[in-house]
Amino acid sequence: MDLQTLTGEPWDDYGLIDSGHGRKLERYGRFRFIRPEPQAMWAPARDDWQADGEFIPGSDEEGGGRWFYERPVPAEGWPLRWNEVTFQSSCTPFRHLGFFPDMAPVWDWMRGKIVDKAEAQVMNLFGYTGVGTLATAAAGAQMVHVDASRKSVAQARANAALSGLEDRPVRWIVDDAAKFVAREVRRGRRYDGILLDPPKYGRGPDGEVWRLEEDLPGLIANCRQLLDADSRFLFLTVYAVRMSALAIGELLKQAFADLPGAVEAGELAVREEARGLSLPTAIWARWSR
Repeated sequence: MDLQTLTGEPWDDYGLIDSGHGRKLERYGRFRFIRPEPQAMWAPARDDWQADGEFIPGSDEEGGGRWFYERPVPAEGWPLRWNEVTFQSSCTPFRHLGFFPDMAPVWDWMRGKIVDKAEAQVMNLFGYTGVGTLATAAAGAQMVHVDASRKSVAQARANAALSGLEDRPVRWIVDDAAKFVAREVRRGRRYDGILLDPPKYGRGPDGEVWRLEEDLPGLIANCRQLLDADSRFLFLTVYAVRMSALAIGELLKQAFADLPGAVEAGELAVREEARGLSLPTAIWARWSR
């Protein structure tokens, strides 16, 4: 399997300005932030970074850390825009800014897959704050958005209102993703597309435990049952560095061996504005036709 790279380019409200020495400097609207980035092993283009805030990681392997600010940043967040979607960005305790900008090429690719499919049914698992859901809904899909966090789903609905997309057909579901998919299989449901961006570790609303290496194969097998020969895609992204793109690509090849179409795999990356280099961020695999 030949690996591919999907590279996110800068847009008006987001850009990777510079990177190096284990950090990255990004712009989110009118604010600039520095965050840890182990993949940035090279030297930065400049050493005089100016930022509104920086996330300093904790000293233990479990992560953690906190934000330090040079200038005031709104605690409630500030609006950003990607095409038709307006959403709230904010400095979260988990070092990110309330969405994942490297997913932009994935949103574009999904929109292209359903643009000629009337009333396409698409499910976004681990949907977080809903930018991917709204990007696909804006292209005409009927969406099912699933996340175990009530707070994240509430933010996703607020982002729909912020975008003027609250009238689009979206079912907002607070549930454990694996349990919801299993129920959809029992109901005999089908989808035209599925996007899933599972965490390495997580808990459902009723204390369900998710462990990526153990639970991903079963979830993929159930997702396969929700797709048929007329479906368009399944797109999987993984941020756990111990996995490889080849591994998740082979997992999908096995699960979708009986359907027409192709399985591809590779890396997600973001284009740095300073020099044009690609900063890798995640791995992905997809089935599509």
